[in-house]
Amino acid sequence: MEKITSFTIDHIKLQPGVYVSRKDPVGNEIITTFDLRMTSPNEEPVMNTAEMHTIEHLAATYLRNHPEFGKKIIYFGPMGCRTGFYLLLAGDYESKDIVPLMIEMWEFIRDFKDEVPGASAKDCGNYLDMNLGMANYLAKKYLNEVLYDIKEDRLVYPE
Repeated sequence: MEKITSFTIDHIKLQPGVYVSRKDPVGNEIITTFDLRMTSPNEEPVMNTAEMHTIEHLAATYLRNHPEFGKKIIYFGPMGCRTGFYLLLAGDYESKDIVPLMIEMWEFIRDFKDEVPGASAKDCGNYLDMNLGMANYLAKKYLNEVLYDIKEDRLVYPE
C-alpha cells in the first residue's frame, strides 16, 4: 500500500505551525485540510487527552459559530499522535489565509473561563476528560511561540 499524505511529511524536521496538509476535490468544491501542529513531533511531550478534548470542544464551537467561516467548517479534531489538530475547510486555501482566524480562535480558547460547551453526560461521551486550565495554557503557548509572529517556514511543510 502507498503511504497516506500525512505519513510522507518528515516529522523529524516538522515544527509547530499552520500547514496545508492536503487539498481534495469533492464535487465542485475543494476541501483544504490544515495541520495545526502544536508540538514538535518526537521532540516535545505530546498533549494529554483532557486538554485536547477541551480544545476540541471550544474550537469546534467557536469555528462553527464564526460569522465568516462558520458555514465552511467541515471538521476540527485532534491528531492521533496528540501533537496537534486537523481543520478541514470547504474552499481552496493557503496557510496564510487562516492565520487571522487561528489567532482569533486560540485567543478565545486562551481566555475562556466558563463551563466548556458540551461538557455534560447528555452532550458528550467522555465529558469528565476535560482540562480547561491546560487548554488555556496550550492556547497561550501556541499564540506566543507560533501564531503572533509566524514565519514562512511555519506555513509550509519542511522539505
